[in-house]
Amino acid sequence: MTQDHQPTRRNLLLTGCAITGAVLTTGISGLLVPARAQTLAPTPTMRGGANNYRPGAPVVERIGGGGFWMTGTVRRAGDGTPLQGIRIQIWAHTTEGHERDAHSHGATLTAADGTFRLEMPQIVPAFGQAHGHLAYDREIDSSPFKTVFLRPVMRSPNDTTLNADFVLGTA
Repeated sequence: MTQDHQPTRRNLLLTGCAITGAVLTTGISGLLVPARAQTLAPTPTMRGGANNYRPGAPVVERIGGGGFWMTGTVRRAGDGTPLQGIRIQIWAHTTEGHERDAHSHGATLTAADGTFRLEMPQIVPAFGQAHGHLAYDREIDSSPFKTVFLRPVMRSPNDTTLNADFVLGTA
């Protein structure tokens, strides 16, 4: 048995009440704008992230001969605003050197959209894991954000990119 859905005064009244309630609850803009997260939590420092850190590594165009890309974004905690000009230091155990070697370290600055990219030699496993190290160091940049060290692990030692995102909280 099928029902014929003819508009009735009761259905129109209920629909009108539902729309009015939604407008009163969210405002008219709440119906037109997609929902967004209100706060973005800061990225915590990862255990082992600071291993072999060398404060003040130079900003470079590329580390060594390249062939591998370290990428990511830097945003402000809370509202997620992209942060421009933030210095991110990168180092790893690569085909050209150990992570403790000065020539295996370099830094880059974030673009206007908060992204960064730095080419470096292929990362190879150290202690059984292919991983990179990244740092935002408040002591070097003299900014209001907390220092964060990351140690992301690659899915495969054959990957040619590794992405790590920072959400910086105020100190």
